[in-house]
This record gives sequence, C-alpha cells and structure tokens, in this order.
Amino acid sequence: MGKSTKSKAKAGRLDPYEVGPLGLYQLVDEKGAEVAEIPELPEGLAVRLLEAMLFQRALDQRMLNLQRQGRIGFYGTAKGQEGAVLGSGAAFEEQDWLFPALREGAIALWRGMKLEHYIAQCFGNSADPTLGRQMPCHYSDGPTRYVSLSSPIGTQISHAAGAARAVQVKGETDRIVGGWLGDGATSSNDFHAGMNFSAVWNSPIVYVCQNNQWAISVPAAAQTASETFAVKADAYGMPGLRVDGNDVLACYVATKMAADRARRGDGPTFIECLTFRLGGHSSSDDPTKYRDETIAKTWEARDPLLRHRAWLVDRGEWNDERQEDFLADAGKTISEAIATVEAAAPVATETLFTDVWAEAPTMLQDQANRLANEEMI
Repeated sequence: MGKSTKSKAKAGRLDPYEVGPLGLYQLVDEKGAEVAEIPELPEGLAVRLLEAMLFQRALDQRMLNLQRQGRIGFYGTAKGQEGAVLGSGAAFEEQDWLFPALREGAIALWRGMKLEHYIAQCFGNSADPTLGRQMPCHYSDGPTRYVSLSSPIGTQISHAAGAARAVQVKGETDRIVGGWLGDGATSSNDFHAGMNFSAVWNSPIVYVCQNNQWAISVPAAAQTASETFAVKADAYGMPGLRVDGNDVLACYVATKMAADRARRGDGPTFIECLTFRLGGHSSSDDPTKYRDETIAKTWEARDPLLRHRAWLVDRGEWNDERQEDFLADAGKTISEAIATVEAAAPVATETLFTDVWAEAPTMLQDQANRLANEEMI
C-alpha cells in the first residue's frame, strides 16, 4: 500500500485486541492522515467502501424526502454512522448470517440485496418480497443471509446468539454470525442473555455495538456508569474492543480480526464503535428537543465520508471529478429504482393468509374464502 504524504507521524502496527476496551483503536484521524500502519487490504476495498458510504448517504436523503412527501410512512437514516455500518459489515463473508439493528441496511446492499427490494420494503407494496408485513427499514434478504431487525430493543441479540450456537451444533466451521446493537440495547435483558450464552458456549459470533451516543433521547451518560460500553465484555468472559466508529478502515480491520478469531473457533468478541447520530432517531423524531445541536456540529467535522475521502485523495485514488460522476450515476440509479417500485401494485389481500401455515387450518381457509367472496361483491 502507498504511504500517506501528510505530515503527521504514524505509529507502528496496532492490534485492536491490545488497545482493548478502554482505548480507542484508530488508523486514520479526522483529517484523513494515517496515525498507525494500515494492514494490507483486499484489492479495491478502500474505494468500494467510500462508494458505498456515498451511495448510502444519497439513498438515505432520498428516502427521507419520500417520507416527508408522504410517499412512505417512516425512515431512519444512518447519517454519520456509515463508517461503523459498512466498515463492520464488509468484514463478514457471504456465508455468514447477520442480525442487524436499525441502521445497518447498507450492509444488505453491500452483500447484494437488490436496491428495488430495499426501497420496496419501505413502500410495502407488491414489489416487496416480504409483502409489506414489516414496518419500513426492517429489511430482510434470504439470499444474502441478512435477517430482519427486531423493533423491540435488543431482541435480535438473542436471535444472533442462538444462530451462532446452531452453527456450532451443525458443525459449519467456516460460518460465523454477526450481531448489531445500539448503545441503548446494552441495558436490555437480551443483551445479558445473548452475551452470557455466547461466551459460555464460546460461540462463533461478533457483536458490534454502534455507540451513537443516543438511544432515541437518552444520552449515553444516562445509559451506563461503565467507563465504556466495550468494557462490559469483561463481565461475560469475552474480549471487548473499542474502535473509532468514524474511521471506516479501523472498523473494518477490527471486525475482520474478530471475525477471523471466531472462524478459528476462538469464540466471541464484543466491539464498540464510537460514533454519532447526526440526524434524528427516525423521521418521527426531532433531536433539537432533547440535545444541544452544537455537539452535532462538532461531530460533523468528524464525518466518516469526509475522513475516508481525504485519505483516498491523498493516495491518488479519488478526486472531485470521480466523486461527481459517481454521485450522478448513483442519483440516476436511485431515481429509476424508486420509479419502478412506486409503480408496483398494492399487496394482494389474499397474502394475509399465506406463509403462516404449511397447511392452512380450516378456520384460516374459511376466513380467506369469506374475504374473497366479499371482494367479489
């Protein structure tokens, strides 16, 4: 890999497991300068990560616009957290099972989920493979092994823990599980149950906590008295890592090391990605009602997109023209997908009765027949 030409001195190779739960693992600082030696990355990965972050930022804004126009009912953006999302998500292999929280939809797209399916899930019409049965942003995609998030805070942690144990029982030695959660979920019963279960069974799982410092309106300082969220891993007998969540390369390297460790059979790791939610919790939220937005302005200067872009520009791998072309193409792709999805018909009413039973009981068949007869009147 090429060397940065920026003047800030670099440290040597850092091991995130040595930095541990009380430090902050970082490879690239807020100005895009390398502060530690960056391990060799897969060819083209660094550029792909920037493209994916730019695409998600553009997609989030378009989807939020749709909600404001009344064309979809709800949306939650990942603005400011794209580095933690994609850096961690890119570290898993295609055979792995992933259990997300609210803001990891970009990972599904990274793994190959069709953009039309992503958008259709928010419209809830017949273009949605899940037939509108989940509220918007609850993406799931079987081919990419991306499991729908759970609205009740933290319940996906238990699902991920169970899946990782199932991988062990089935002897699938090359498959692991990724489980995401927010800082607020660390106060849930499922967090304790999942972490304890995974550690006791030494399961092949990586937990990624996106500490965006706000559980809707509850600040991290009111969430825990622990010095960090990562240090909670000590109580369960697993390693805890604390990573700069706005450094996409640090998130990737730390998560990849944890994934490799789990794949070797060395057990679970809990990663805290320190980041910040620049927008509201969702399209239904106004963060100015409960937080000082001058703090958000401070974190805007730490934007993961700007940081990673500066690093790539310094290496001669990115420039203004390339970004303009990419964003123009992305905008066209998103617009075409929205137009296709919005033109789809509503979900057929008979789907109310499908995918529930292998063989529908008499009562359900009677209800389906009565609905069909009413529609014919």
